[in-house]
Amino acid sequence: MLFRLTIVLFFLSSCSGGGGGSSSEVVPESNNPNIQDSGEQCQSFNGSTYDRTYICELKHKGLDRYYYIQLGHPEADGQSSILFNLHGYGSNALAQMQYADFRDLAYTKDNNFILIHPQGAPLNTVLATSVSHWNSGGWTIGSTVDDVDFIDTIIELVSEKYNINQNRIYSTGMSNGGFMSYHLACNLGSKIAAVASVTGSMSYGTYDNCNPSHPTAILQIHGAIDGVVPYQGNSALRMKSIDDVIDYWSTYNSCDTDPLISITDYFDIGVGLEHRTYSKCINNVQVELYKVDIMGHTWPQNQTFGISASDTIWEFINRYDINGRID
Repeated sequence: MLFRLTIVLFFLSSCSGGGGGSSSEVVPESNNPNIQDSGEQCQSFNGSTYDRTYICELKHKGLDRYYYIQLGHPEADGQSSILFNLHGYGSNALAQMQYADFRDLAYTKDNNFILIHPQGAPLNTVLATSVSHWNSGGWTIGSTVDDVDFIDTIIELVSEKYNINQNRIYSTGMSNGGFMSYHLACNLGSKIAAVASVTGSMSYGTYDNCNPSHPTAILQIHGAIDGVVPYQGNSALRMKSIDDVIDYWSTYNSCDTDPLISITDYFDIGVGLEHRTYSKCINNVQVELYKVDIMGHTWPQNQTFGISASDTIWEFINRYDINGRID
């Protein structure tokens, strides 16, 4: 058990085994042209230790795309939530599935959510060797890939096949996946209930043109010494500072400007953790920031940084649907 000391204060703020079965899934007929044109094909994915995991391939706006989908526990009752887990720049969906791991949580009966790991497209779609990305502006500004519509199309495809709670669709991600999660909150807000970013931020383009459709619960987990997506931002790569991001969402949600700050020192692993919570927001949503003092560009675990990103994210987003707090 980690030995820790926690201090709470108020602060005035100015401101990323086997599959179950062997047959392909069949997509029902639909009047949605995106679904009709996608030619989606899904097959059991045997590279997962979790049953009911599939890989789905489709054509989207001329590009070959795919995603992994893990269904929830077979005995879970009622409509399922959806959690998108988006990989970082140059990474891939399978690596994100294993590295930023929500699989146990998704296969827990009471949680009842479908876990989706989409694959980003090459930054230069002409070059097969080009690195994968999410088109969220900033250093991806030259991209012409429509990833907002890609995610929207996946939502439509999955909703045709499974009993989905349309008010409980969430996005999280690592680095570029965190940028994209914010981009979805700004540009697909009618479907995204809450987002969580680990080591990501908002690009200048996302920030300047953000048009959310409802008060949105926001969680950010970031290292103070992140050298890839610096906490203080990076003007050359058109990345906003994390304080700017938190200020944007706490202001948009009309939260109390006095956050509750909890400072926890984990002496045995030499980690200090600041947890900032903005409350009294519209629809009782919250904006929360975990800032880890010695953490760089990584997905944190309890044993190394005193916080499990996956557990913390699910606990946070599970409190909200698109209309606000539900617990």
